[in-house]
Amino acid sequence: MRKDFLVFGSPLIGHEEIDEVVATLKSGWIGTGPKTHHFEEEFKKYVGAQYAVAVNSCTAALHLSLIALGVGPGDEVIVPSITFASSANVVVHAGARPVFADCDRMTQNVDPEDIRRKITKRTKAIIVVHMAGRPCQMDEILSIAKEHDLKVVEDAAHAVETEYKTRKVGTIGDLGCYSFYTTKNLVTAEGGMVVTNDKAYADRIRVLSLHGMSADAWKRYGSEGYKHYDVVEAGYKYNMTDIQASLGLHQLARIKKNWLRRAEIWKMYDKALQGLPLILPASVEKGDRHAHHLYTILIDTDKTKITRDEFLNGMTKRNIGTGVHFRPLHLQPYYRKTLGGKVGDLPNAEWIGERTASIPLSAKLTDDDVRDVIEAIKDVF
Repeated sequence: MRKDFLVFGSPLIGHEEIDEVVATLKSGWIGTGPKTHHFEEEFKKYVGAQYAVAVNSCTAALHLSLIALGVGPGDEVIVPSITFASSANVVVHAGARPVFADCDRMTQNVDPEDIRRKITKRTKAIIVVHMAGRPCQMDEILSIAKEHDLKVVEDAAHAVETEYKTRKVGTIGDLGCYSFYTTKNLVTAEGGMVVTNDKAYADRIRVLSLHGMSADAWKRYGSEGYKHYDVVEAGYKYNMTDIQASLGLHQLARIKKNWLRRAEIWKMYDKALQGLPLILPASVEKGDRHAHHLYTILIDTDKTKITRDEFLNGMTKRNIGTGVHFRPLHLQPYYRKTLGGKVGDLPNAEWIGERTASIPLSAKLTDDDVRDVIEAIKDVF
Protein backbone atom coordinates (compact mmCIF):
# COMPACT_ATOMS: atom_id res chain seq x y z
CA MET A 1 0.00 0.00 0.00
CA ARG A 2 1.41 3.37 -1.04
CA LYS A 3 1.33 6.09 1.58
CA ASP A 4 0.38 8.79 -0.92
CA PHE A 5 -2.04 8.64 -3.85
CA LEU A 6 -0.39 8.22 -7.26
CA VAL A 7 -2.18 10.65 -9.56
CA PHE A 8 -3.04 9.26 -12.98
CA GLY A 9 -1.44 11.21 -15.84
CA SER A 10 0.55 13.68 -13.73
CA PRO A 11 2.89 15.61 -16.09
CA LEU A 12 6.64 16.09 -15.79
CA ILE A 13 7.27 19.84 -15.53
CA GLY A 14 10.92 20.96 -15.35
CA HIS A 15 12.57 24.13 -14.11
CA GLU A 16 12.96 25.27 -17.74
CA GLU A 17 9.19 25.54 -18.13
CA ILE A 18 8.82 27.32 -14.80
CA ASP A 19 11.55 29.83 -15.64
CA GLU A 20 10.03 30.46 -19.08
CA VAL A 21 6.57 31.08 -17.63
CA VAL A 22 8.02 33.51 -15.07
CA ALA A 23 9.90 35.34 -17.84
CA THR A 24 6.69 35.56 -19.85
CA LEU A 25 4.80 36.98 -16.87
CA LYS A 26 7.51 39.58 -16.35
CA SER A 27 7.53 40.49 -20.05
CA GLY A 28 3.99 41.85 -19.87
CA TRP A 29 2.95 39.92 -22.98
CA ILE A 30 1.03 36.97 -21.57
CA GLY A 31 -1.69 36.55 -24.20
CA THR A 32 -1.23 35.38 -27.79
CA GLY A 33 2.10 36.76 -28.91
CA PRO A 34 5.64 35.99 -30.07
CA LYS A 35 6.10 32.84 -27.98
CA THR A 36 2.92 31.32 -29.35
CA HIS A 37 4.19 32.03 -32.87
CA HIS A 38 7.58 30.51 -31.98
CA PHE A 39 5.88 27.39 -30.62
CA GLU A 40 3.90 27.05 -33.85
CA GLU A 41 7.09 27.26 -35.89
CA GLU A 42 8.89 24.67 -33.79
CA PHE A 43 5.93 22.30 -33.75
CA LYS A 44 5.41 22.30 -37.51
CA LYS A 45 9.12 21.51 -37.94
CA TYR A 46 8.79 18.60 -35.52
CA VAL A 47 5.84 16.97 -37.27
CA GLY A 48 6.84 17.99 -40.78
CA ALA A 49 3.81 20.10 -41.72
CA GLN A 50 3.80 23.30 -43.77
CA TYR A 51 1.38 25.18 -41.50
CA ALA A 52 0.50 25.09 -37.80
CA VAL A 53 -2.02 27.12 -35.79
CA ALA A 54 -1.95 27.02 -32.00
CA VAL A 55 -5.32 27.00 -30.23
CA ASN A 56 -6.61 26.54 -26.70
CA SER A 57 -7.58 22.84 -26.99
CA CYS A 58 -7.73 19.89 -29.33
CA THR A 59 -11.50 20.33 -29.23
CA ALA A 60 -11.07 23.80 -30.73
CA ALA A 61 -8.67 22.36 -33.30
CA LEU A 62 -11.20 19.73 -34.38
CA HIS A 63 -14.09 22.21 -34.48
CA LEU A 64 -12.18 24.70 -36.61
CA SER A 65 -10.98 21.92 -38.91
CA LEU A 66 -14.56 20.88 -39.66
CA ILE A 67 -15.59 24.47 -40.33
CA ALA A 68 -12.60 24.97 -42.64
CA LEU A 69 -13.70 21.86 -44.55
CA GLY A 70 -17.19 23.29 -44.98
CA VAL A 71 -18.94 20.76 -42.74
CA GLY A 72 -22.38 21.99 -41.72
CA PRO A 73 -26.09 21.23 -41.40
CA GLY A 74 -27.20 18.22 -43.41
CA ASP A 75 -23.74 16.67 -43.44
CA GLU A 76 -22.54 13.50 -41.71
CA VAL A 77 -19.09 12.88 -40.25
CA ILE A 78 -17.91 9.37 -39.41
CA VAL A 79 -16.35 9.13 -35.92
CA PRO A 80 -15.06 6.12 -33.96
CA SER A 81 -17.17 5.23 -30.94
CA ILE A 82 -14.07 4.52 -28.83
CA THR A 83 -12.81 8.06 -28.30
CA PHE A 84 -13.27 11.07 -26.02
CA ALA A 85 -16.57 12.92 -26.29
CA SER A 86 -15.07 15.95 -28.04
CA SER A 87 -14.35 13.96 -31.21
CA ALA A 88 -18.10 13.67 -31.76
CA ASN A 89 -19.26 16.81 -29.96
CA VAL A 90 -17.44 19.04 -32.47
CA VAL A 91 -19.50 17.48 -35.26
CA VAL A 92 -22.64 18.58 -33.42
CA HIS A 93 -21.14 22.06 -32.87
CA ALA A 94 -20.57 22.31 -36.64
CA GLY A 95 -24.27 21.56 -37.15
CA ALA A 96 -23.67 18.11 -38.64
CA ARG A 97 -24.48 14.57 -37.52
CA PRO A 98 -21.87 12.17 -36.11
CA VAL A 99 -22.09 8.61 -37.39
CA PHE A 100 -20.29 6.14 -35.14
CA ALA A 101 -18.03 3.40 -36.48
CA ASP A 102 -16.78 0.28 -34.75
CA CYS A 103 -13.15 -0.55 -34.02
CA ASP A 104 -10.69 -3.40 -33.88
CA ARG A 105 -10.70 -5.18 -30.51
CA MET A 106 -6.91 -5.40 -30.18
CA THR A 107 -5.75 -2.06 -31.60
CA GLN A 108 -8.89 -0.20 -30.44
CA ASN A 109 -8.55 1.92 -33.60
CA VAL A 110 -11.41 2.51 -36.00
CA ASP A 111 -12.14 -0.32 -38.43
CA PRO A 112 -11.71 0.89 -42.05
CA GLU A 113 -14.32 -1.58 -43.29
CA ASP A 114 -16.89 -0.23 -40.87
CA ILE A 115 -16.07 3.27 -42.09
CA ARG A 116 -16.91 2.05 -45.59
CA ARG A 117 -20.19 0.57 -44.37
CA LYS A 118 -21.24 3.84 -42.71
CA ILE A 119 -20.76 6.09 -45.76
CA THR A 120 -23.92 7.65 -47.20
CA LYS A 121 -24.61 10.39 -49.74
CA ARG A 122 -24.54 12.86 -46.81
CA THR A 123 -21.06 11.88 -45.55
CA LYS A 124 -18.65 14.83 -45.77
CA ALA A 125 -15.65 13.79 -43.69
CA ILE A 126 -14.03 11.12 -41.52
CA ILE A 127 -12.45 11.77 -38.14
CA VAL A 128 -9.87 9.13 -37.23
CA VAL A 129 -8.46 8.83 -33.70
CA HIS A 130 -5.00 7.34 -33.16
CA MET A 131 -6.12 5.59 -30.01
CA ALA A 132 -3.70 5.57 -27.05
CA GLY A 133 -0.89 6.59 -29.42
CA ARG A 134 -1.17 3.69 -31.92
CA PRO A 135 -1.52 4.74 -35.58
CA CYS A 136 -4.67 3.94 -37.53
CA GLN A 137 -4.57 2.13 -40.88
CA MET A 138 -4.17 5.35 -42.81
CA ASP A 139 -3.53 3.85 -46.25
CA GLU A 140 -6.84 2.02 -46.20
CA ILE A 141 -8.70 4.99 -44.74
CA LEU A 142 -7.28 7.46 -47.28
CA SER A 143 -8.13 5.06 -50.09
CA ILE A 144 -11.75 4.92 -48.91
CA ALA A 145 -11.83 8.72 -48.56
CA LYS A 146 -10.48 9.24 -52.05
CA GLU A 147 -12.95 6.75 -53.52
CA HIS A 148 -15.89 8.67 -52.00
CA ASP A 149 -14.41 12.21 -52.21
CA LEU A 150 -14.30 12.64 -48.44
CA LYS A 151 -11.99 14.72 -46.24
CA VAL A 152 -9.97 13.16 -43.40
CA VAL A 153 -9.29 14.87 -40.06
CA GLU A 154 -6.77 13.14 -37.79
CA ASP A 155 -7.48 13.39 -34.07
CA ALA A 156 -3.91 12.99 -32.84
CA ALA A 157 -4.64 13.99 -29.24
CA HIS A 158 -2.86 10.84 -28.03
CA ALA A 159 -0.27 10.80 -30.76
CA VAL A 160 2.28 13.62 -30.85
CA GLU A 161 5.16 11.16 -31.37
CA THR A 162 3.21 8.54 -33.33
CA GLU A 163 4.45 7.54 -36.79
CA TYR A 164 2.71 5.59 -39.54
CA LYS A 165 5.17 4.12 -42.03
CA THR A 166 7.78 6.69 -40.82
CA ARG A 167 5.38 9.67 -41.27
CA LYS A 168 4.16 11.65 -38.27
CA VAL A 169 0.43 11.16 -37.84
CA GLY A 170 -1.53 14.36 -38.10
CA THR A 171 0.26 15.18 -41.36
CA ILE A 172 -1.28 12.35 -43.40
CA GLY A 173 -4.92 13.45 -43.71
CA ASP A 174 -6.22 16.87 -44.73
CA LEU A 175 -5.86 18.30 -41.21
CA GLY A 176 -4.29 17.04 -37.98
CA CYS A 177 -5.30 18.04 -34.44
CA TYR A 178 -3.23 17.64 -31.28
CA SER A 179 -3.94 18.02 -27.57
CA PHE A 180 -1.60 19.53 -24.98
CA TYR A 181 -3.91 18.91 -22.02
CA THR A 182 -2.32 18.23 -18.65
CA THR A 183 -2.38 14.43 -19.07
CA LYS A 184 -0.89 14.43 -22.57
CA ASN A 185 2.66 13.65 -23.72
CA LEU A 186 3.32 17.32 -24.47
CA VAL A 187 1.71 19.59 -21.88
CA THR A 188 0.68 23.25 -21.95
CA ALA A 189 -1.96 22.76 -19.18
CA GLU A 190 -4.68 23.38 -21.79
CA GLY A 191 -3.98 23.82 -25.47
CA GLY A 192 -3.91 22.31 -28.92
CA MET A 193 -2.60 22.64 -32.46
CA VAL A 194 -3.94 22.28 -36.00
CA VAL A 195 -1.50 21.32 -38.75
CA THR A 196 -2.05 21.11 -42.49
CA ASN A 197 -0.28 21.43 -45.81
CA ASP A 198 -3.13 23.52 -47.23
CA LYS A 199 -2.57 27.28 -46.87
CA ALA A 200 -6.23 28.14 -47.36
CA TYR A 201 -7.26 25.89 -44.46
CA ALA A 202 -4.52 27.30 -42.21
CA ASP A 203 -5.34 30.93 -43.02
CA ARG A 204 -9.05 30.49 -42.33
CA ILE A 205 -8.45 28.56 -39.10
CA ARG A 206 -6.12 31.30 -37.86
CA VAL A 207 -8.77 33.95 -38.50
CA LEU A 208 -11.55 31.87 -36.95
CA SER A 209 -9.45 31.11 -33.85
CA LEU A 210 -9.40 34.78 -32.78
CA HIS A 211 -12.90 36.24 -33.20
CA GLY A 212 -12.73 36.22 -37.00
CA MET A 213 -10.28 39.11 -36.97
CA SER A 214 -7.94 39.55 -39.92
CA ALA A 215 -4.57 37.78 -39.85
CA ASP A 216 -1.92 38.80 -37.30
CA ALA A 217 -4.47 40.66 -35.20
CA TRP A 218 -2.45 39.66 -32.12
CA LYS A 219 0.24 42.12 -33.24
CA ARG A 220 -2.08 45.12 -32.89
CA TYR A 221 -0.57 46.13 -29.53
CA GLY A 222 3.04 45.51 -30.52
CA SER A 223 6.01 47.87 -30.62
CA GLU A 224 5.38 48.69 -34.29
CA GLY A 225 2.31 50.67 -33.25
CA TYR A 226 -1.41 49.98 -33.13
CA LYS A 227 -2.79 48.12 -36.11
CA HIS A 228 -6.41 48.20 -37.16
CA TYR A 229 -8.10 44.87 -37.83
CA ASP A 230 -11.13 43.77 -39.80
CA VAL A 231 -13.70 41.28 -38.54
CA VAL A 232 -14.16 39.07 -41.59
CA GLU A 233 -16.08 36.18 -39.97
CA ALA A 234 -18.02 35.46 -36.78
CA GLY A 235 -15.11 33.61 -35.21
CA TYR A 236 -14.33 32.06 -31.84
CA LYS A 237 -12.15 32.67 -28.77
CA TYR A 238 -9.88 29.70 -29.39
CA ASN A 239 -6.39 31.25 -29.27
CA MET A 240 -3.41 29.92 -27.30
CA THR A 241 -1.57 32.22 -24.87
CA ASP A 242 2.15 32.87 -24.49
CA ILE A 243 1.98 31.42 -20.97
CA GLN A 244 0.85 28.11 -22.45
CA ALA A 245 3.41 28.32 -25.25
CA SER A 246 6.14 28.89 -22.65
CA LEU A 247 5.42 25.42 -21.31
CA GLY A 248 5.11 23.92 -24.77
CA LEU A 249 8.46 25.11 -26.07
CA HIS A 250 10.39 23.21 -23.40
CA GLN A 251 8.05 20.23 -23.42
CA LEU A 252 8.72 19.93 -27.15
CA ALA A 253 12.48 20.17 -26.61
CA ARG A 254 12.31 17.17 -24.23
CA ILE A 255 9.76 15.15 -26.18
CA LYS A 256 12.16 12.38 -27.25
CA LYS A 257 13.63 12.02 -23.77
CA ASN A 258 10.17 11.74 -22.22
CA TRP A 259 9.04 9.28 -24.91
CA LEU A 260 12.04 7.04 -24.20
CA ARG A 261 11.24 7.04 -20.49
CA ARG A 262 7.64 6.04 -21.14
CA ALA A 263 8.90 3.29 -23.46
CA GLU A 264 10.99 1.94 -20.57
CA ILE A 265 7.95 1.91 -18.29
CA TRP A 266 5.91 0.24 -21.04
CA LYS A 267 8.43 -2.63 -21.21
CA MET A 268 8.36 -2.97 -17.42
CA TYR A 269 4.58 -3.37 -17.52
CA ASP A 270 4.72 -5.81 -20.44
CA LYS A 271 7.14 -8.04 -18.55
CA ALA A 272 5.58 -7.84 -15.09
CA LEU A 273 1.92 -8.28 -16.07
CA GLN A 274 2.32 -11.52 -17.99
CA GLY A 275 0.26 -14.37 -16.59
CA LEU A 276 -2.44 -12.17 -15.07
CA PRO A 277 -6.05 -12.27 -16.36
CA LEU A 278 -5.35 -9.29 -18.61
CA ILE A 279 -5.10 -8.65 -22.33
CA LEU A 280 -2.09 -6.36 -22.75
CA PRO A 281 -1.71 -3.66 -25.45
CA ALA A 282 -0.95 -4.93 -28.94
CA SER A 283 2.37 -4.07 -30.58
CA VAL A 284 2.57 -1.82 -33.65
CA GLU A 285 3.49 -2.80 -37.20
CA LYS A 286 7.10 -2.61 -38.38
CA GLY A 287 7.84 0.94 -39.54
CA ASP A 288 5.25 2.44 -37.17
CA ARG A 289 5.88 4.17 -33.86
CA HIS A 290 3.62 4.07 -30.82
CA ALA A 291 3.49 7.31 -28.83
CA HIS A 292 3.16 5.32 -25.57
CA HIS A 293 0.49 7.71 -24.39
CA LEU A 294 -1.87 5.28 -22.65
CA TYR A 295 -1.12 1.80 -21.34
CA THR A 296 -4.59 0.33 -21.76
CA ILE A 297 -5.25 -3.12 -20.33
CA LEU A 298 -8.34 -5.22 -20.93
CA ILE A 299 -9.73 -7.30 -18.08
CA ASP A 300 -9.91 -10.86 -19.43
CA THR A 301 -13.38 -11.72 -18.16
CA ASP A 302 -13.00 -15.30 -19.43
CA LYS A 303 -10.28 -15.84 -16.82
CA THR A 304 -11.44 -13.79 -13.84
CA LYS A 305 -14.67 -12.88 -12.06
CA ILE A 306 -13.27 -9.43 -11.23
CA THR A 307 -15.04 -6.81 -13.34
CA ARG A 308 -13.39 -3.73 -14.76
CA ASP A 309 -15.07 -1.44 -12.24
CA GLU A 310 -14.06 -3.73 -9.36
CA PHE A 311 -10.50 -3.49 -10.67
CA LEU A 312 -10.68 0.32 -10.73
CA ASN A 313 -12.03 0.43 -7.19
CA GLY A 314 -9.36 -2.00 -6.03
CA MET A 315 -6.61 0.17 -7.46
CA THR A 316 -8.05 3.30 -5.85
CA LYS A 317 -8.10 1.52 -2.47
CA ARG A 318 -4.40 0.82 -3.01
CA ASN A 319 -3.71 4.52 -3.71
CA ILE A 320 -3.16 4.09 -7.46
CA GLY A 321 -4.97 6.37 -9.89
CA THR A 322 -6.48 4.84 -13.04
CA GLY A 323 -8.50 5.89 -16.07
CA VAL A 324 -11.00 4.49 -18.57
CA HIS A 325 -10.35 5.13 -22.28
CA PHE A 326 -13.18 4.82 -23.20
CA ARG A 327 -16.78 3.74 -22.75
CA PRO A 328 -18.36 3.80 -26.22
CA LEU A 329 -19.83 7.13 -27.24
CA HIS A 330 -22.83 5.70 -29.07
CA LEU A 331 -24.14 4.44 -25.71
CA GLN A 332 -23.65 7.71 -23.82
CA PRO A 333 -26.98 9.27 -22.78
CA TYR A 334 -26.81 12.28 -25.12
CA TYR A 335 -26.08 10.19 -28.20
CA ARG A 336 -28.58 7.51 -27.24
CA LYS A 337 -31.22 10.24 -27.04
CA THR A 338 -30.28 12.16 -30.19
CA LEU A 339 -29.07 9.35 -32.47
CA GLY A 340 -30.85 6.31 -31.06
CA GLY A 341 -27.72 4.35 -30.14
CA LYS A 342 -28.37 0.98 -28.53
CA VAL A 343 -26.50 -2.04 -27.21
CA GLY A 344 -25.45 -4.32 -30.03
CA ASP A 345 -24.86 -1.55 -32.60
CA LEU A 346 -21.04 -1.68 -32.36
CA PRO A 347 -20.06 -4.97 -30.70
CA ASN A 348 -16.28 -4.44 -30.60
CA ALA A 349 -16.54 -0.97 -29.08
CA GLU A 350 -18.97 -2.30 -26.48
CA TRP A 351 -16.68 -5.26 -25.70
CA ILE A 352 -13.77 -2.88 -25.11
CA GLY A 353 -15.90 -0.45 -23.13
CA GLU A 354 -16.78 -3.13 -20.57
CA ARG A 355 -13.17 -4.26 -20.06
CA THR A 356 -10.75 -1.38 -20.62
CA ALA A 357 -8.70 0.36 -17.94
CA SER A 358 -5.63 2.59 -18.15
CA ILE A 359 -2.82 2.48 -15.60
CA PRO A 360 -0.34 5.30 -14.86
CA LEU A 361 2.13 6.08 -17.65
CA SER A 362 4.15 9.29 -17.42
CA ALA A 363 7.79 10.33 -17.69
CA LYS A 364 7.34 11.64 -14.15
CA LEU A 365 6.97 8.12 -12.72
CA THR A 366 9.91 6.70 -10.78
CA ASP A 367 10.82 3.02 -10.84
CA ASP A 368 9.34 2.78 -7.34
CA ASP A 369 6.07 4.25 -8.63
CA VAL A 370 5.97 1.66 -11.41
CA ARG A 371 6.61 -1.16 -8.94
CA ASP A 372 3.78 0.16 -6.76
CA VAL A 373 1.42 0.01 -9.76
CA ILE A 374 2.49 -3.52 -10.64
CA GLU A 375 2.20 -4.79 -7.06
CA ALA A 376 -1.23 -3.18 -6.70
CA ILE A 377 -2.48 -4.91 -9.87
CA LYS A 378 -1.17 -8.26 -8.69
CA ASP A 379 -2.73 -7.73 -5.28
CA VAL A 380 -6.14 -6.92 -6.81
CA PHE A 381 -6.17 -10.23 -8.67
